[in-house]
Amino acid sequence: MSTEDTLLMHFDDEREEALRLARAAGLQAVEIERHRFPDDELRLRLPAELPANAVLFRSLHRPNEKLLELLLVARSAGRGGARHLTLVAPYLAYMRQDKAFHPGEVVSQRIVGEFLAGLFDGVITVDPHLHRISSLAEAIPVPHAVALSGAGLLADVAVAHRERPLLVGPDAESAQWIETAARRHGLDAIVCTKIRHGDREVDIALPEDAQVTGRAVVLLAACRTTPCKMPHRPRILRA
Repeated sequence: MSTEDTLLMHFDDEREEALRLARAAGLQAVEIERHRFPDDELRLRLPAELPANAVLFRSLHRPNEKLLELLLVARSAGRGGARHLTLVAPYLAYMRQDKAFHPGEVVSQRIVGEFLAGLFDGVITVDPHLHRISSLAEAIPVPHAVALSGAGLLADVAVAHRERPLLVGPDAESAQWIETAARRHGLDAIVCTKIRHGDREVDIALPEDAQVTGRAVVLLAACRTTPCKMPHRPRILRA
């Protein structure tokens, strides 16, 4: 895909992030017009004509309405001339629900993945929840499914501000990111155990052999959608 004939589309609430990406990638950018009617229906407006290659930037935290936006934009983009459409979603929703833990429970990862695959030719995201599968393509069967990781870059920031920090992850799922970040600079790392009592109530326990006294501790956690987890960790590390 040539950057010269590729257009990046975005919404007004993600203008800053999208324009930074467009500048870094050498892409032209255009903002999708969005009007909300009193009954909460949306009216969207894209450029009347689109190049063959188009990119939609949309992070999917608080995802329900945004999934409808993706449907409307993707279908309209195809009618406007786009032949190859890529979704850039820094946060990818519904990936954690990858298994039915109770009879009748919906496996959202599979359903939303197939939904996205029906709209886009490629999906690019950062550190998605892939707890029980090995690749993003298993969840979203598109020709180009790319899962980037920010763990190494976060490790760079950590060592720039703390000498030989101890990296701490909140739960088993974070182990993949903690290990990547620690390996980049040869840092020590531990992974906690999380016991969930509800959507917003969790207990966090350090490993029994964890040595944190006197250490510069850096917490690495996915907090875009679950900020409630964060206060627990400083308390247990100070205990």
